[in-house]
Amino acid sequence: MKNKLFVSVLTGLVFIILGSLSLAQEVTLQFSSVSVPDDAHTKGMLVFAEEVAKLSNGTMKVEVFPSGQLFTQDGEQAAIRRGNVDMIYSGPNWLAEFVPYMSMFAAPYMFKDYNHMSSTFNGDIGQKIFDDIAAQTGMRPLGAFYLGTREVNLRDIGREVMTPADMKGVKLRMPNSPTWLFMGETLGANPTPLAFSEVYLALQTGTIDGQDNPLPTDKNAKFYEVTKYIVLTDHFINPIFPTINEAKWQSLSSEQQDIIMQALETAREFVDNLNLEQEAELLDFFVEKGMTIITPDKQAFIDFSQEMVLGNKEMTSAWDMDLFQQIQDAAQ
Repeated sequence: MKNKLFVSVLTGLVFIILGSLSLAQEVTLQFSSVSVPDDAHTKGMLVFAEEVAKLSNGTMKVEVFPSGQLFTQDGEQAAIRRGNVDMIYSGPNWLAEFVPYMSMFAAPYMFKDYNHMSSTFNGDIGQKIFDDIAAQTGMRPLGAFYLGTREVNLRDIGREVMTPADMKGVKLRMPNSPTWLFMGETLGANPTPLAFSEVYLALQTGTIDGQDNPLPTDKNAKFYEVTKYIVLTDHFINPIFPTINEAKWQSLSSEQQDIIMQALETAREFVDNLNLEQEAELLDFFVEKGMTIITPDKQAFIDFSQEMVLGNKEMTSAWDMDLFQQIQDAAQ
């Protein structure tokens, strides 16, 4: 009896020691992004890294690589699946290539506002979606940050844009994925795939007529220097997912996973609040820089995009319409 008790106690101690060693074992994560230094989500990477180091007492380290230092935007989406990098920012538009129903979250005017988007992805619905993505792709979104609300940003094209008809023939830069390019079509434009790092020069030289991004990104990338108009289409409440390689995630102890999630929540609050604050102030900044702010016929854009989206049976056939309706009902 005494021997059994001794073995039981010894076994318990071994598990405790192994758990402690698992947490104490040094872990380094590489986090890649194409975002520029002043972007909120670039700063959020640094907040995340600081929190991870603090919460783990220095046993976990996050190395931050912004500005496309390691990969292009489409390159890093492939790199994380191969395990060549540990963490990136992803989103519905990129993930739809591998999980087709994610294209419904990449459709224009899917979300009513910031709260609608954030509560969807940072709640029970989001967790189920992220588990599914991890199982299908080998990369796991860990939450949703607010990148901002995307607006159309144009060079002087000789006219002000009030409706989708005014976008005809406009070469609008979009990221190089099918759902991103389709979004450009739903705005009435001629979508042109181009890496983010090439957008400024392409606008400057007239290779493209415009691009779409949230206002903080327009400011931080200095697109106001080479464009004339901002058209307040509000066409996409843009989530961005801090995403980890699934094999890397599963190699971590539960304590290490908890540290990452706690640190990400701190970073999410920082990023979301900063972008919301900037969006409330930036129109005045752009006016001071000589830009023209246009408030278009937003309903015309909504009607045009919804007709195109619902008419794309190849895309919508993959949608989970019960989930779609559940999310739409939550916005009421």
